[in-house]
Amino acid sequence: VAIPASDTIKPFWMDATEVTLGQFKKFLKSSGYKPAEPINWDDVSKGSPSDKHPMIYVTWHDATAYTKWAGKRLPTEEEWEWAARGGLIDKGYSWGDAYRGSLARNYANYYGTGGEDIWKKAAPVGSFKPNEYGLFDVSGNVWEWCQDWYSSDQEDKVLRGGDWSDRIGT
Repeated sequence: VAIPASDTIKPFWMDATEVTLGQFKKFLKSSGYKPAEPINWDDVSKGSPSDKHPMIYVTWHDATAYTKWAGKRLPTEEEWEWAARGGLIDKGYSWGDAYRGSLARNYANYYGTGGEDIWKKAAPVGSFKPNEYGLFDVSGNVWEWCQDWYSSDQEDKVLRGGDWSDRIGT
């Protein structure tokens, strides 16, 4: 999806959905990449049970290796935030300010939906309404890696988006 420029960001491209389990398996098979930390496929299948679900429990290095193989890159934190908001300015969420009820439920997979959530773990990619830029599932479902360091100590990389176990609006 083409993401338009902001005052501080040049236009860039971003995938419309998270990387699926099927896409990541294809990468592993065709590239020969070996994760430094072995992937626990039993844990992955508990949270993402099909090839149409998002790939979970990968390191930043695994995500970066995938993007290089695919001819892409991880977004910066600023790019991710701009893209996730879908052009909305000064709103609490990518769909606006409301965080409870069916409106939020249409855009995000998160914990505590009062019985409205049909997924107990990750939802298949593209299960929720897209934002105004055409990006799906950016406000929940699974955490998404960015290029940037979380802090100046350069120990942790930035994650954005939240996942199915996070509480929204609390």
